Amino acid sequence: MKKAITLALALVLCLSLVSGLSAYAAGEDDLLAAIQDSGVLTIAMEGTWAPWTYHDEDDELVGFDVEVGRYIADHLGVEAEFVEGEWDGLFAGMDAKRYDLVINGVDITDERSEKYDFSDPYAYIRTALVVREDNEDITSFEDLKGKTTSNSIGSTYMELAEDYGATCQGVDSLGETMQMVASGRADATLNAEVSVLDYLNEQPDAPLKVVAYTDEANLVAIPMRKGDETASLRDAINEAIAAMRDDGTLSELSEKYFGADITVDPEA
Repeated sequence: MKKAITLALALVLCLSLVSGLSAYAAGEDDLLAAIQDSGVLTIAMEGTWAPWTYHDEDDELVGFDVEVGRYIADHLGVEAEFVEGEWDGLFAGMDAKRYDLVINGVDITDERSEKYDFSDPYAYIRTALVVREDNEDITSFEDLKGKTTSNSIGSTYMELAEDYGATCQGVDSLGETMQMVASGRADATLNAEVSVLDYLNEQPDAPLKVVAYTDEANLVAIPMRKGDETASLRDAINEAIAAMRDDGTLSELSEKYFGADITVDPEA
């Protein structure tokens, strides 16, 4: 009898352990569940790309994407934790599961879509081509062939410049790209229209000019690891983006940081 009871208890203990492991595995396979269990959404961004993510005069991390990230975290019922890093390390950190998301004005591209799942777009931006104010050789994107540009390593803008035949020098921030062109160490740079205009408004004496814009707007969205692990998180983020549109928050944030509403699809 005692042996039977002992075996029964052992069986119950074993089943409980298996059940617990299954629940743990289910949580590990569902990033949204893991985030809500921990109470923290970890968001990676540069912190040096105004007005998307940057530090104000009090050294506080601010910007359009910072507030978008906080709204999403609040929608999920958790706290937002921001981790800053150089552009080329943001995706590597997400791949290694150190970060849950990258929110940093990321464009949707075919190459990125092969590796990452994206949220619905929440902003639409053209690309501006910037040169020194005395440069008369570059007036279009086609003129970049054989020229030197400066851009963040691995960015959409670096890829676009290389597609047009330029040799790109990798740097870490928008300010550096502009300084490279202003000093003559690079012939041109490509960047988000709104970021370029913001920089030129802040630096009115910079010897730079915009000579061209892309015809089509890039779609800005939130990348996350591809697969079933992020499926429910992606749905929840899309709900948050839809809520921001519906209550006017997205447009208000855009006007606040860009002086224009870049959250409306120009082709809609």
